[in-house]
Amino acid sequence: MSKFKKKKDGGLPPVNTAALPDIVFMLLFFFMVATVIKEDSLKIENRIPFADQIEKLDKKNPVSYIYIGKPSINYVKQAGTESTIQLNDQFAKVKEIASFVNAERAALREELIPLLTMALKVDKESNMGIVGDVKQELRKVNALKINYTTKKGDISKNSN
Repeated sequence: MSKFKKKKDGGLPPVNTAALPDIVFMLLFFFMVATVIKEDSLKIENRIPFADQIEKLDKKNPVSYIYIGKPSINYVKQAGTESTIQLNDQFAKVKEIASFVNAERAALREELIPLLTMALKVDKESNMGIVGDVKQELRKVNALKINYTTKKGDISKNSN
């Protein structure tokens, strides 16, 4: 008989979970910062046209979107089949644009109001008459910074 006994193999040591809460909070903060919140759900068809000379907007400046196009299939009963305007998540008439712009300005800080840009996302099949009406309303409320949203590409694709 031997004087010393061999230790029996105790298996793997337990996993240290002390750092687990730190990892969970780090992932939580990452997803909170990296997630983009969807602002508007489109109720219109919005196939924006292509352009070959485009310029990106500054991310610092506030931008409000006005969507123009034919209502999608789910909203034909509500808005008809002609091109219409969508402000935020609601269909709107041309006369409602002034109150929309004033509400957008009221939501901004004082120093950002002159930097507000109105971005028109117009479907390539839309009637330009409604676009002209929208621009006239924007002039009436002194919203003169207007941007047309397009995709970068060959302009010959616009006729499809």
